[in-house]
Amino acid sequence: MNRILPSRQQRALLHCAPFSETRAPDRAMRVAVHRARKAKATMESFSWQQSFDRAVADLVRAIPIPPEISEWFANENLLTAAEKRSWKKTARNPVTMAIALALLVITGIFAIKLHEKMQDFPGSAAARKLLTIASSTRSILLDPVKTDAGALGDLFFMKHRLEHYDVPAEFADFRTLGCRVFDDDEAHRVAQIWVIEKQMQFFLFPAEKNPNEGRTADFSDWRYVEQEGWTGVVQQRNGVCFMAALRGKKKDLARYLPKSQN
Repeated sequence: MNRILPSRQQRALLHCAPFSETRAPDRAMRVAVHRARKAKATMESFSWQQSFDRAVADLVRAIPIPPEISEWFANENLLTAAEKRSWKKTARNPVTMAIALALLVITGIFAIKLHEKMQDFPGSAAARKLLTIASSTRSILLDPVKTDAGALGDLFFMKHRLEHYDVPAEFADFRTLGCRVFDDDEAHRVAQIWVIEKQMQFFLFPAEKNPNEGRTADFSDWRYVEQEGWTGVVQQRNGVCFMAALRGKKKDLARYLPKSQN
């Protein structure tokens, strides 16, 4: 019965195989030695190689080391234990710092998303999209209209057939510069109004409906939303959302609302 012959790679390993009977720590080496001992074609050459290696080892041991050279190694440990790393060195390691930075970024993103989720309300997703539109809108897109913001509800209803919605009293007296009506990504009609105060913008847009019940949940209090450096405050009533938006922080809008709503 023919034995499996060692492969070319295994034959190369046999040239550096241990000449003692000590079990080799490497698995590939153990397999190569095992096959060499089982195959008659390679057993003889493997034995010669081991005998040659032993002879070389004996010759090296028999060569005396000059005293001046032996002094070099008198107090030296050629094989030293691995140096124990302190926590400071580990913390300053570039790999450790990169991993820590990545974890901080991931934690920060998670915290932001969690904060947004906790602040969500029906219509918050649409409000954030409108804040992005507010940041990119130019005045040439608007129809010049100079009046009080509270007077535009009838205009949108009669001219554009939008749902009638009176601008809340907190913002009804603001003087307008222009307005427009456009369709958002979901083909909903949205009204946009520019006012003089701090280049603030108002939006009227359909409220988000509950997909299970098919109706909206009105809320008379004000809800805040933020996106790309802009802040909006939203109120929903009778299926329509009103949002006042400006480039700034929550405190810049809170000054226009009753203290009980801040």
